[in-house]
Amino acid sequence: MEPLPTQIGCKLTMPFTGRKPDSRTVAAMLREYAQRLELEGTNPYRARAYSRASENLALSVLPVNQLIAESRLKEIPGVGDGIAGVIEQIYEEGHLPKLTAKRAEAPLGVLEMLQLPGLRPDRVRKLYKELGIASVAQLEEAALTGQLASTKGFGPAFQTKVLQSLEMSRRPQGRHLHRAAAAVKTAADALARAHPHWTQVTPAGEFRRGCELVGALSLVAVDADLTGHDRTLEQGDQLIVHVARPERYGIALLNATGSAEHLAALQSLAKCKGLAFEPGGVLKKGRVIAGRTEEEIYAAL
Repeated sequence: MEPLPTQIGCKLTMPFTGRKPDSRTVAAMLREYAQRLELEGTNPYRARAYSRASENLALSVLPVNQLIAESRLKEIPGVGDGIAGVIEQIYEEGHLPKLTAKRAEAPLGVLEMLQLPGLRPDRVRKLYKELGIASVAQLEEAALTGQLASTKGFGPAFQTKVLQSLEMSRRPQGRHLHRAAAAVKTAADALARAHPHWTQVTPAGEFRRGCELVGALSLVAVDADLTGHDRTLEQGDQLIVHVARPERYGIALLNATGSAEHLAALQSLAKCKGLAFEPGGVLKKGRVIAGRTEEEIYAAL
């Protein structure tokens, strides 16, 4: 059983209990360090470097212990000697001393304000230092009561901007399609390095459907040596990889891509024709008649 998580940045992560942290925990600590560097405002390039390394580590299909043991950390885009050393330190010690020191400078809620669209780090820093606003909830109260509008250095225009930003933050969240494209390529490249014998690595899910905002990334891959049922590999809440045999590639891709409504419609259509639409393919009298490609499946329906 996993130990109870503690707060790290705007996520939760596992406390050090003698067990080595996993990739998700290490990535969360890198992300928090990036956010605190961003809040400082002294070196935005360094903050972006840690943020990029965090995101790409979260997309690696290889666990951090294997990446370290095989000296493969620098295969991750954005991870050079310096950040690789930081990752190894977090893994070995369970914490990062320079991150611990920075936590004394601002509470977690201040980092959450950095996630609000259009709210620059210097503004977040000023809100905390000058007005003592230390959370999104406190910021919303200050905007709704008119405190921001009546305070020198902020004013009515800034208050309006904050209210708009708060409203935007309540909408569905995810990567925009162009950012998701870069993340999908990073994940697919990492998958190819980790499992060079897998073929037909294909984006699926919300990205393949062309959704404007993409949540968890989804890939489908073929493993000709796979025995038994298809496999699903999950990398935290960032990446899901569906692994299928060649004869089940099409049905795996369709199931990983189609919306719940679309898949339900296909099941109903199959039933009307005396067929069954199942995870293993389209069945007729218990025998699979289609599943290798999506085209084959739609033709059977």
